[in-house]
Amino acid sequence: MIHSGACWVLIISYPEALDFMVEFELSEDQEMMRELAREFADEELIPNAEKWDREGLFPKEAIDVARSLGLLNCTIPADYGGLGLSFLDEAIINEELGRGDPGFATITGVTMLACHPLIYGGNEEQKREYLGRVCQGKISAYCVTEPGCGSDVKAIQTTAVLDGDYYILNGSKMWIGGAGYADWFYVLARTGKGEGHDSLSGFIVESATDGVEVGKKEEKMGQRSSDTRGVVFRNVRVPKKNIIGREGDGWLQAMISFDRSRPMLAAHALGNAKGAMEEAWRYANERESFGKSIFEHQSIAFMLADMSTKIECARLLAHKAASKLDSGGRATIESAHAKRYAADIGMEVTTDAVQIFGGYGYSEEFPAARRMRGAKIYQIFGGTSQIQKLIISRETNKDYIQGVK
Repeated sequence: MIHSGACWVLIISYPEALDFMVEFELSEDQEMMRELAREFADEELIPNAEKWDREGLFPKEAIDVARSLGLLNCTIPADYGGLGLSFLDEAIINEELGRGDPGFATITGVTMLACHPLIYGGNEEQKREYLGRVCQGKISAYCVTEPGCGSDVKAIQTTAVLDGDYYILNGSKMWIGGAGYADWFYVLARTGKGEGHDSLSGFIVESATDGVEVGKKEEKMGQRSSDTRGVVFRNVRVPKKNIIGREGDGWLQAMISFDRSRPMLAAHALGNAKGAMEEAWRYANERESFGKSIFEHQSIAFMLADMSTKIECARLLAHKAASKLDSGGRATIESAHAKRYAADIGMEVTTDAVQIFGGYGYSEEFPAARRMRGAKIYQIFGGTSQIQKLIISRETNKDYIQGVK
């Protein structure tokens, strides 16, 4: 541990022999980013979140405002119109977006998720065209999950068969966020005859292409503004130039995208939890029972204390994973830790917020119920909490085996 200016800096060493520094104090620029995102959440998201959720409204105007303020497209390189910020910067901003409205955070997050394979493996022409569109306000969507396979990505059945200068794409995708508004999709499809991950390839598919059929909007339990649909591809002719990288690169593109997106999902989840805690804390000081505020009852005060500790821990895990990504290292286990823990405590914190509100918490007239409904999906999409535990156990066992040897 070394002293740097006004704060202590912890040097953390990893088995890969890749060191990086974690500063527990945000920089002046990061504090400004957080304050800007918080003000946007207070002014644009929180006042509208209930209506968006109740009516299932897609918040396009708010998305445009966020983009104009520099709160979106954070890690798209500046050469292609993005902000070129760090993953840690993005996590800081995304926590405040999640605090404002988890549905809004999700719909802006899925656009970045679709961009990650392109940032990682796309050529210059692809990046300038399709990342450029996103930075100009277009929506993109990530088409990997299928009706018959979610967590088991290697089992996808969508196929892309080369026919001259085109790939003929056939298959169905399910639970695609932003599909109804997407300008283009990242689509993972099988180009080889084998069933392993080395036969998977990634494609850019424009939504207006003949044969692309976007299904009805799903009626979900929570985050109803985020627009989730199925997408069917029927003999869609995809130009050969729209393959990202080479045939067989799709698996690695998808896995890297998950590693990069999971700290942001963690930030969304802990932000939603923080919003629930703030609302519960306010209510606990206003509501009186037995002649005093319910906060003065130890049972309520301890619930709020537990909420605060869980949120602090989730933030540290999310920032650690984001910092590992910024260092250029492989962040598979760090991202899994962050996503799994934030998703789980997000459900716990929002459930406790409902309990503190009592009967009012069970009413849709108060925000606690909406936040609890919105929290559940973080334990499912982007890799379930059980899948994250599987990743953590396997990665940890690798380190154990190496240590034994």
